[in-house]
Amino acid sequence: MDLTYTEEEQDFRARLRAWLTKVLPELPAKPSPDDWPGRRAYDLGWQRRLYEAGYAGLHWPVDAGGRGATPTQHLIFLEETERAGAPYVGANFVGLLHAGPTVAAEGTAEQRARWLPPVLRGDEVWCQGFSEPDAGSDLASLRTRAVRDGDDYVISGSKIWTSHAEVADWCELLVRTDPGAPKHRGISWLAMPMDAPGVSVRPLRTLAGSAEFAQVFLDEVRVPVANRVGAENDGWRVTMVTLSFERGTAFVGEVVACRRTLGELARTAKANGRWDDPVLRRRLGRLYGEFGALWRLTQWNVSEAERSAGGVPGIGGSVFKLAYSHARQELYDTAAEVLGAQCLSLEEEWTLDRLSSLSYTIAAGTSQIQRNIVAERILGLPKGR
Repeated sequence: MDLTYTEEEQDFRARLRAWLTKVLPELPAKPSPDDWPGRRAYDLGWQRRLYEAGYAGLHWPVDAGGRGATPTQHLIFLEETERAGAPYVGANFVGLLHAGPTVAAEGTAEQRARWLPPVLRGDEVWCQGFSEPDAGSDLASLRTRAVRDGDDYVISGSKIWTSHAEVADWCELLVRTDPGAPKHRGISWLAMPMDAPGVSVRPLRTLAGSAEFAQVFLDEVRVPVANRVGAENDGWRVTMVTLSFERGTAFVGEVVACRRTLGELARTAKANGRWDDPVLRRRLGRLYGEFGALWRLTQWNVSEAERSAGGVPGIGGSVFKLAYSHARQELYDTAAEVLGAQCLSLEEEWTLDRLSSLSYTIAAGTSQIQRNIVAERILGLPKGR
């Protein structure tokens, strides 16, 4: 793969950088971390600015409402927005990075027309209703049931770790539509309106004190059959498409952020005397090399996704997810070494990031699950009994 930039790509970078320089000072102040309605409005306001400027959905295909940009332009966008300190997707990350691309790849023309433009315009927020309290890492053992009743499914059950459920308009929901089928074959993927009767949301507070997660309870919620993406009982295959996006390309911006954090760590260590420790310097140097390699892997994964049918990332996303999760944890463990006693203060941004990093070997598929995928689908090893 050619990793150099063409003249057209350099021009794209210059125009984007000029736009960011102009528009970022015009943004309102960020709301409090606990003000989720305010954060929703802030994040969607930024998405609308991107849409109006032609930068929304760069990585989406044109027929899904995206801009059809090249993989390199997409990566340049991520580099420049992170370098400039622009807002991240925030409350809209499920719609932009998971549900939207899944609907683009698997949905009907009517479904794409209904759900994709509002995501790109910053009109609607999605959440993810996959995990369940009793399922653990075995997602296919989910128990939330959907019983067909005419043109509707009637759904009962509960979901957990549902990001931004309290401010979401839609939920990408996995349900069991055939309890008698083998567990991977009786699942369907639905788009559920969060304001439907019978949906209740209970926020969950994290170790860092925030409440971006929730448990969602479903009491005979009626969802139209027309909201099913893919065939009935084919939801596991559609879910693998969603997880391919989640593991393969959704963390791209975070790699850029981690590389920036690494530079800030080095500058802080030089300022507070920790740079004199040769062990710490070697650790920072090794992390520099590791995140550089992860960025190259990111470029490859994004390019492969763009070349594949429907823009779906391949199993290389599991390699990335596994390596990135552990590298991120080590990065913020190193930040704790640099900060010293300050790392105990929740006022420090790096402290909150360190607490958040603890979840990365669990979220979006545990590291154990990723190792199984790599072993079976890349290395060709037999499945465990």
